[in-house]
Amino acid sequence: MATTTSITTTYAGEFAGDYISAALLSGVTIDNGGITVKPNVKFKEVIKKIATDGIVKDGTCDFADTSTVTLTERILEPETFQVNLELCKADFRSDWDAIQMGYSAFDNLPASFADFLISHVQAKVAQKIEQNIWTGTNATAGEFDGFLNLFLADADVVDITAEAITSANVVAELQKVVDAIPTTIYGSPDLKLYVSNNVARAYISSLGGFGASGLGANGYEGKGHNQGFADLNFGGIPVFVLPAFGSNKVVAAETSNLYFGTGLLNDTNEVKVLDMADLDGSQNVRVIVRFTAGVQYGIGSEIVLYS
Repeated sequence: MATTTSITTTYAGEFAGDYISAALLSGVTIDNGGITVKPNVKFKEVIKKIATDGIVKDGTCDFADTSTVTLTERILEPETFQVNLELCKADFRSDWDAIQMGYSAFDNLPASFADFLISHVQAKVAQKIEQNIWTGTNATAGEFDGFLNLFLADADVVDITAEAITSANVVAELQKVVDAIPTTIYGSPDLKLYVSNNVARAYISSLGGFGASGLGANGYEGKGHNQGFADLNFGGIPVFVLPAFGSNKVVAAETSNLYFGTGLLNDTNEVKVLDMADLDGSQNVRVIVRFTAGVQYGIGSEIVLYS
């Protein structure tokens, strides 16, 4: 009698935490250390901000309470999201057989069909989270308010009107952002310039030369158009490239001032691959994922938005 191939494993519990961690932490922003991750946020987390006036006063013999301390707060409240998929095994039967036979065209796929489904969903979740972190809109299903919407709504954030970035003007436009960085954070070790993909491309092209800006015809370090992408910086500030950030956008901020919150380590997370054959006699496979995610920042006056 021939062996029947079916998916009978349900993934949940501890494995779910590992999966959710991988899915949420695989995006460019989080994976490359561009944001502060706050795990285990079950419901809400309060981010405290403190502001003082001139606290150093002339000395006297008496205690004189003449300073002011203002405490304000922001709320980091991750929202709940889910993935519900239903796939028919019959649609994948030929691929499944090919995987079992080890055809080289499928060498990069996981050994089991369940792992393949989970890896596929994991990549899609990571991609969506990366997009949401910067450009998400809470009113859109499957999204939370990203930093761009939060910054635009905050009058404390330093705003600069953007131009269409080209290799000819990118240096001048980036300099506008650097000039607007508050002195309180300029020189901070975790200060970064978060830039759109097109801004990074234009900047790298500008380093190639054109005989302008003192670079000479052969560009920075005489490399011409062979400029490297790694360790990119502007005026000594690391440049952090964001593929999901749209176009013509730059943010100057400290990593320690930007937060991503999730409950990825708590017991409410779950991911399941369910073979429905034993439940309803169908050939369907269901993939079920649940997770929480959201972003927040601390001090708006220490953020520059070029948009």
